[in-house]
Amino acid sequence: MAVTAPHEAGEDARAGDRILAGAVRHSAARTLVLALIAAAGTGAALLLPAVLGHTLDLLLARRGGTTRWVLLCAGLVCVPAALDALDELLGATTTARTTAWLRHRALAHVLAAGPAATAAVPPGDLVSRVVGNAAHAAAAPASLAGTVTAVVGPLGGVVALGLVDPWLVVVFLAGAPLLALLLRAFARASTDSLTAYQRLQGDLAGRLLEAVGGARTIAAAGTAGRERARVLAPLPGLSLHGHRMWRVQGRSTAQAVTLVPLLQIAVLAVAGLELHRGRLSVGDLLAASRYAALATGVGMIVGHVNTLVHSRTAARRLAGVHALPAVRYGSRRLPPGDGTLRLRGVSARRGGRQVLSDVDLVVPGGTTLAVVGRSGTGKSVLAELAGRLADPDTGEVTLDGVPLPDLAHDELRREVGYAFARPALLGGTIGGTIGFGSRGPAPHELTAAARAACADGFIRKLPAGYATPCAAAPLSGGEAQRLGLARAFAHAGRLLVLDDATSSLDSVTEHEVARALVDDVTAGTRVIVAHRATTAARADRVAWLDAGRVRAVGTHGELWRLPAYRAVFGE
Repeated sequence: MAVTAPHEAGEDARAGDRILAGAVRHSAARTLVLALIAAAGTGAALLLPAVLGHTLDLLLARRGGTTRWVLLCAGLVCVPAALDALDELLGATTTARTTAWLRHRALAHVLAAGPAATAAVPPGDLVSRVVGNAAHAAAAPASLAGTVTAVVGPLGGVVALGLVDPWLVVVFLAGAPLLALLLRAFARASTDSLTAYQRLQGDLAGRLLEAVGGARTIAAAGTAGRERARVLAPLPGLSLHGHRMWRVQGRSTAQAVTLVPLLQIAVLAVAGLELHRGRLSVGDLLAASRYAALATGVGMIVGHVNTLVHSRTAARRLAGVHALPAVRYGSRRLPPGDGTLRLRGVSARRGGRQVLSDVDLVVPGGTTLAVVGRSGTGKSVLAELAGRLADPDTGEVTLDGVPLPDLAHDELRREVGYAFARPALLGGTIGGTIGFGSRGPAPHELTAAARAACADGFIRKLPAGYATPCAAAPLSGGEAQRLGLARAFAHAGRLLVLDDATSSLDSVTEHEVARALVDDVTAGTRVIVAHRATTAARADRVAWLDAGRVRAVGTHGELWRLPAYRAVFGE
C-alpha cells in the first residue's frame, strides 16, 4: 500500500479545495437560490414556535382575534414543506449540472495529457475518478448551501431562547462545546476513512477493467478463480474502511442522540421552573421547547458535514486527474518539405526501465522505414515518439527540420497519421470511424482509403454499408485493423506511422495493403513497426533495434545476411 507524504497530502487537499471552489463558482447562481430557499424555510421554522406560543396563550386566555393567528400557524407549517420540495428539485438539478461540468473538466485534462494519462493512473482508477468521484464532489454546492442554513437554524434557535428567557441560553451553552467537539471528531474520522475507501474503490475498478479486457485470455488459461481472487483482493480493506465509516457515523449519531435530549431536557426543566415562578407563560414554554429542538439540530449539520467530507475527499482524487501534465504545443507551421523525419540522441524510459537509448535515425522524405526487433526492444515507443504521441526523455525529434513540440496541435495532427494493432472504433458508424480525425475527409476520400486498406468490400456487405453503427457490425480482428488502416490512409499527411497495424491480416491482404500503401496512399514518409519478414522486405530501409539501440540500418536484403537479424524473425 502506497503511503502519501504529509506535504503531498496537504497539496492534494489544497488542490481538491480549489476544485470544490470552482464547482461552487460554476453553480453560484443556483447555490445562492438554494441558500435563499433554505433560509426562507429556516426563517419560517424560527418564526413558527413564537407564533404557536402566542396563539396558544390567546386561546388559553379566550381572547378574540385568534383566527388570523391560527391561519398564520397553518401557513408557517405549509410554507417550509413547499420550500423543501423546491429545494430537493433544485438541489438535484444543481448537483447533476455540476457533475457534468466536473466530468467535462476532468476528461479535458485526461485528453490533454494524452496516452501518458493511463501511464500515470491505471485506466480503471481513472474511470472511477472521472465518473464516481466527480459525482461525489458535485454534491458540494448544494450541500454547502444547506450547511449554511443548517448552522443558521441552531444559531437562530439559541438567539430565540435568549429572547424567551436568558437563563435558557445559559443552560444550553453549557453543553454546546460538547456538540462542537462531536462535529469536529466526526469530520476528522470520516475524512481518513473516506480517503482510504475511495482509493481502494479505484484499485478495485482498475483490476476489474483489466479482467474484462483480458476475459478471453483468462478463460483460455482456465484461471478464472485466481483472477476473481485478484480482482476482489481489495474487498477486505474496502469492507474494513466501509465499516469504520459506519461505526464513526453510528457513534456520532449515538452521542448526538444522547447529548441532544439531555440539553433539551435541561432547557425544558429551567423553562418549567420559570413557568412555575410566573416569568413564562404556557405559550413561552411551548416556544422554548421547539427552539431547544432547533438549537440542538446537530443531526442536520452532521448530515451536511458528512456530504461535504465525501465531496472533499472525492475532490482530492479528482485533483490527481487535474495534475496530469498536459502536452504542450507550439505555434509553428511546417515549411515546404517532403516529410523527412529525424531522431537525434533520443532516449526514453517506461516504468523505470530504459527502453530507448541514444537513438539517431534519419528517414528521408518519401521513403518507407520498417522498424524491427525482438519484443521489448522499444519499437512501439519509437513509433510513439515519431509522431509525438509521447515526448522523449532526452533528445529531439524533427519533421522537415522543425522540432515536433514546436508545431501547432492542428498542424501536427494534420500531417501525422497513425494506425495501431488494436484500433479503437470511435466514430459511431463505420464511415465515421474512417473519417475520425482533426479534419473530415470527403466521401470519395473515405471510400478510396477503404479500398486501399482492402476494407471497402466487407463494408458494402454490412446492413447499412458505411452508415452501419459500429456496435451493429461484428468485426473480426483483421477487419477492425483494416478500418484502422483506412482511417490512417484517409488522414495521411507528410508522415504515416503504422504500429504493428497489419499483424491480424492474412498474407494476401497484407500484400495488397502494402502495395496500396506505396501506390495509392499520399503520405510522404512511412514508418512501419514490422514483425514479418515480408513487411520488412517491402520497405526501402530497415532499422534494426536491439536492447533499445539502433543496431543497424540498411535494406532487408543487406541485413538478412546477418544470422542475428534472421533470428529476429525466427529464421
